[in-house]
Amino acid sequence: MLVKDIMKRDVVTVSPFATLRDALSLMKRHNLKNLVVEQQDPHDAWGLITYTNILKTIVAENGDIDLINVYDVCAKPAIGVGESLDVRHVASLMTDSVVKRVLVLEDNKLLGLVTMDDIVGTVLDMIE
Repeated sequence: MLVKDIMKRDVVTVSPFATLRDALSLMKRHNLKNLVVEQQDPHDAWGLITYTNILKTIVAENGDIDLINVYDVCAKPAIGVGESLDVRHVASLMTDSVVKRVLVLEDNKLLGLVTMDDIVGTVLDMIE
């Protein structure tokens, strides 16, 4: 099975200059635990921001969600894979790198997102 068979294509993005409040609002509106952080220019890297990044910042470090921008806490560059890669290689990459999400890119253009839940869900479907 290939990445293109399980990836989510409708990815919600956020500006790196948005506040954490803006990011949380987007996450709540779309019922998501992560957002893809947009590039600043076509040759820039993509990023990811998750609930975990935000919680660490506002709880552990006493950060203010109205004063801190997404680029201050996001993971950038995010790990990216191609859509023709076998899912087992993505699963291996995720476990080795201790990440739960990877971007699907083609020539640095965002195509989608694959999460650990997507892979586990596919495996569970195959054994039923």
